[in-house]
Amino acid sequence: MTRSERAWEVLGGVPDPEVPALSVRDLGIVRDVIDHGEELEVVLTPTYSGCPATEAIEQSVLSAIECEGLGPARATLRRAPAWTTDWISDDGKRKLREYGIAPPHAVIPAEAGTQGIRLFPRERGVACPHCGSTQTERTSAFGSTACKSLYRCLACREPFEYFKPL
Repeated sequence: MTRSERAWEVLGGVPDPEVPALSVRDLGIVRDVIDHGEELEVVLTPTYSGCPATEAIEQSVLSAIECEGLGPARATLRRAPAWTTDWISDDGKRKLREYGIAPPHAVIPAEAGTQGIRLFPRERGVACPHCGSTQTERTSAFGSTACKSLYRCLACREPFEYFKPL
């Protein structure tokens, strides 16, 4: 296994500070690991440019690489292309459900050659992560973080968060 491959494996164990059920790798914010010979470069794309957890994530990533003896390493932030919920792995979406958060639906790519704002209709039928029912309703546009909204299941009556698609 190469040093880069080993680093990818290690990063699969670094939890996201806001949703600890997911690793930074599951979340899709680790975009690349580049072996420059003397040092590793870990390329990160924050979930949004003002994410308050960015510094903590950088420190956790570099600490994990160093603790495994794979360093020295540096983190590079790459903000373009912007992070999208489509980068959350299938395993990450499964982990979100198991943690009690409904995973985001896929984001439909914009038509080739067009620009503008993508608008999403109000979510209907978001599956409850507790019972699987799609008889749910949004109770608040925002949850514990700006990237989540609050829902309630009308079948099992349990509240849950929904990870908004971006």
